[in-house]
Amino acid sequence: MSRTARIRLFWVAAAVFAVAYTAACTGLPRFGTEVHPYGTRAVTSALHRHTANAVSAVNFDQRALDTLGEESILFAAVLGTIVLLRRTRDERVGQPTAGRVLPSTRLLGLVLLPVTLLTGVYIVAHGQLSPGGGFQGGVILATGLHMAYVAADYRVLKRVRPLSVLDVADAVGAGAFVALGFAGLIAGGAYLQNVLPLGTFGQLSSGGLVPVLNAAVGVEVGSGLIVLLASFLDQAVEVRSQDLSGSGGGT
Repeated sequence: MSRTARIRLFWVAAAVFAVAYTAACTGLPRFGTEVHPYGTRAVTSALHRHTANAVSAVNFDQRALDTLGEESILFAAVLGTIVLLRRTRDERVGQPTAGRVLPSTRLLGLVLLPVTLLTGVYIVAHGQLSPGGGFQGGVILATGLHMAYVAADYRVLKRVRPLSVLDVADAVGAGAFVALGFAGLIAGGAYLQNVLPLGTFGQLSSGGLVPVLNAAVGVEVGSGLIVLLASFLDQAVEVRSQDLSGSGGGT
């Protein structure tokens, strides 16, 4: 396709998008109105499903298929990064150097590491009850583990970061979300339909399928981000080009 044809195609698509976007915006409720049809229906459905956190009810029940797409994007990003940053023939792994860490930084990091990990687990487990969930809790878990890098050095992080296990956990978390969707089909309903007992409102076991999907997302996001950061850190700290191997420079 020529450059002129691509430009014309772009302007045609842009015009169609502009018309559709304008039509959609004109149908929105007036700004500042007290009537929010979608919000009212979402909250009502969340209460009906015994999910105290309406946001989690939307993400993992009312529009769980969209959330599956979002999780798949992260999984694809991690997979793509691993492929792109894999070690090539002209690279070798060098010994990372230990940096100097202030005693106050070391102490603060060692204290915050278990606290942050515990907070991440709490956010994932209580996603159906309070603000948070698998995405937020997974990010906190990945951040908490890297306190070892801040408080000590890269070698300590490598010892507490089982990449082989986390690689599998990333795939298992993503696959579990997909597999759980078939429970609704097996029960004669729709894909990702909530088919588990709803439990008692406000309890940890409430929400039916929502806490299970939350846990799957938490495992996938936490493991995926750790693997993602490991790929970048390996390139920055360990991997050396053959022409720079003598000087110790990174790629």
